[in-house]
Amino acid sequence: MTTTAEALSAQAAQLPPAERMEVVERILDSLDQPDAALDTLWANEASDRLAAYRRGEIKAVALSDVIAKYQTTAPRT
Repeated sequence: MTTTAEALSAQAAQLPPAERMEVVERILDSLDQPDAALDTLWANEASDRLAAYRRGEIKAVALSDVIAKYQTTAPRT
């Protein structure tokens, strides 16, 4: 981390929690910029997947199955 980033981080750490959250939200918002090239790539990918589905090359999976696959349960103690 640069000296500037270290200084900003130290200053932010001194703020009340609500203000720190606001700073975090603003930083995250600044990273979430539209990218037309990326949007085009995703649109093409979605079109390709839909076409493959319609040709019967891939099958749909129920949302509940996807969630169940990635859902973790807390270990029992």
